Amino acid sequence: MKKLTFLEDKSIIGMIHCLPLPGTMNYGGSMQQVIDRALSDLEAMEKAGVDAVIVENFCDKPASAKLSPEQMAALTTVSTLVKQKATIPVGIDAAFCDPIAGLAIAVAVGAQFIRVPVFVDTVITSDGIIHPCAVELQRYRKLLGAEDIALLCDIQTKHTFMLGSQIPIVESAVMARDCGADAIIITGAHTGSASPVETIRQVRQAVDLPLVAGSGVNLNNVTDQFSLVEAAIVGSAMKAHGKAEEPIDYALAKALADKVNAYRSAKD
Repeated sequence: MKKLTFLEDKSIIGMIHCLPLPGTMNYGGSMQQVIDRALSDLEAMEKAGVDAVIVENFCDKPASAKLSPEQMAALTTVSTLVKQKATIPVGIDAAFCDPIAGLAIAVAVGAQFIRVPVFVDTVITSDGIIHPCAVELQRYRKLLGAEDIALLCDIQTKHTFMLGSQIPIVESAVMARDCGADAIIITGAHTGSASPVETIRQVRQAVDLPLVAGSGVNLNNVTDQFSLVEAAIVGSAMKAHGKAEEPIDYALAKALADKVNAYRSAKD
């Protein structure tokens, strides 16, 4: 599938964790600072050999279910400048879970994919209950003529609790497939927590879609994780102390990319 070519050869998708955006608790008062950090992180990751990036407002706390107008404007601005400079695919994650905003931004800036944290599940977060968005998102995607923008969809994602804890994650994977997900993201319980190997295996047996490890991939486990998935979303492992507000450390990003390249070469 053309829109998923960036997942074809064991890809690292690096996170551009935007500094807090206007209207949020920890915004520092300077959009230029937010922009400069995002572009610096892009440059470091591209130079290191990362295969794609996601622009995300991860540092906006408390995390809300929907973006405010000022957040959406700011995220669009940063994403536009990242897309203009990037030579690798760019994705959007309007966090915590506003895929309608994410898709609108992706269309506006020419991004290739979006991350959808809550696609078919019903989960509890610090902002209350988040309901599935698959129906609304697919309708909106069709309305915008944006079927070429890939949907990378989490199942039972990190930082949430399932409202129906009795639902097996494999069932969420099957629902995501049936609702039109282009790839499935599997995470640990929180940022920096590895995607459980046994869970990945179970999902692999249940659905024939590209799988993405959504958290916790690092130098120590990258080989094990990449033996089971097509790609990994990596942020904290490329930062000196693993904190989202820190800049990307080029040396850490390069070490991770080199290890993935070595894995690719050995596989071939």
